[in-house]
Amino acid sequence: MVLLCAKDSDEKADHREELEMGLKILGADKVEKSRRLILRSTIKLWMIRAITSLLLWTCVVQLIALGELWAPRLLKGWPHCRDVSPAVEKSNAPPNFVPPPKRVYKNNGYLMVSCNGGLNQMRAAICDMAAVARHLNVTLIVPELDKTSFWADPSEFQDIFDVDHFITSLRDEVRILKELPPRLKKRVELGQFYSLPPISWSNISYYENQILPLVQKYKVVHFNRTDARLANNGLPPEIQKLRCQVNFNALRFTSRIEELGRRIFRILREKGPFLVLHLRYEMDMLAFSGCTHGCNSEEGEELTSMRYANSWWKEKVINSEMKRQDGLCPLTPEETALVLTALGIDHNIQIYIAAGEIYGGERRMASLLTAFPNLVKKETLLAPSELRYIQENSSQMAALDYLVALESDIFVPTYDGNMAKVAEGHRRFLGFKKTILLDRKLLVGLIDQYNSGSLSWDEFSSLVKEAHAYRMGIPKQRVVIPDKPKEEDYFYSNPQECLQLLDESLRSA
Repeated sequence: MVLLCAKDSDEKADHREELEMGLKILGADKVEKSRRLILRSTIKLWMIRAITSLLLWTCVVQLIALGELWAPRLLKGWPHCRDVSPAVEKSNAPPNFVPPPKRVYKNNGYLMVSCNGGLNQMRAAICDMAAVARHLNVTLIVPELDKTSFWADPSEFQDIFDVDHFITSLRDEVRILKELPPRLKKRVELGQFYSLPPISWSNISYYENQILPLVQKYKVVHFNRTDARLANNGLPPEIQKLRCQVNFNALRFTSRIEELGRRIFRILREKGPFLVLHLRYEMDMLAFSGCTHGCNSEEGEELTSMRYANSWWKEKVINSEMKRQDGLCPLTPEETALVLTALGIDHNIQIYIAAGEIYGGERRMASLLTAFPNLVKKETLLAPSELRYIQENSSQMAALDYLVALESDIFVPTYDGNMAKVAEGHRRFLGFKKTILLDRKLLVGLIDQYNSGSLSWDEFSSLVKEAHAYRMGIPKQRVVIPDKPKEEDYFYSNPQECLQLLDESLRSA
């Protein structure tokens, strides 16, 4: 009985083992099948994702293409965000102006400048300071214009020049900001900067050795005077060319001034050729120079009093007649009439007077008006309403005269001040346009001889023409006088490095 029970137990155990083995085999098949199903699902999921991504990318590309085609029309007039970088703001330049790429460099610091003098003196200084900033790898802050000189003009840089064009057109050369970053602005307000007038007529080595260490130490350096602070000659070609780039391209006047200039051009051109006469016979020039030839005693006393009242005009006691004989006085309106007639200028030509109020008024202009009856000026060509926004600002009015001077068929300055020099150089750049550079020292001697009867009219006229045959703004080499930079030809009157002249033409001039 016991044996039978044991046998039954063994059989049951064997059957149980067989059953368990069968279950294991069936379980393994199911697991394998499950794994295959999961793998297939995963592959299918990734394929769906890939196809979906491809379709979405295709849709995006198509939408971008359609956006480029239709967005300007659909979005025209909608508000939009301005594209402003920390360095420059987007220019309002005309559509054909393509901004150059931004220059990336290690910034050594910041340069602030306060220009002094009249418009063209400040214009040349701005060109110099941009060149200095470029060479020293410093950021230039938009220059501050002179408001304390005789003219007391409150105009800011952006009132005269297109500030956005100035910044953008030079961004491949020098980084320019409208104002200091806030942190440095606060330091300046606390007086934590270095201010000085650079040495006049300095070479670039002066800025490398004397100014750059100051910038690196103080981070902000301020030039409180800028006139004639860079040499005429002995500078690297890239510095000279950058001075020209700023002068002839970057310093563009505001659209308001440009439009007034075009208005005057059209009026003058309708009547034929015209001559611009920079008649520097104005009260400030006569008082400053001490030139009183042709003035009565009352006027002479008024001019002398004005000179003494201005502390920044250093020379007080002046011998007017001696200065005139040395050619250091502007020609009077009467002398100018004689000279233009002697040069053979057509008496019917339009003469645009590029100047402020002529000292002595109609009385002093009478002989010039008799000789050349077609005298005009901006105030007679434009309506008061057209000039009302700039009439009280001498620098903006001077900018308008400058534009007309560049456009004229002939330009004649009666004094070699900054306007005469800068306009002369700009006209050279525009193709050596005719500029009659008067030899005042010679002329006053000839005029005195003619008035005393020592010379006949024909003799006088012949000598005047002969003396000026080669003083018409033709190509010539700039004069270099070592150790006497003030006596050299001014860079801005003859920027020869920028005129694309052949060596042969320079040698023969």
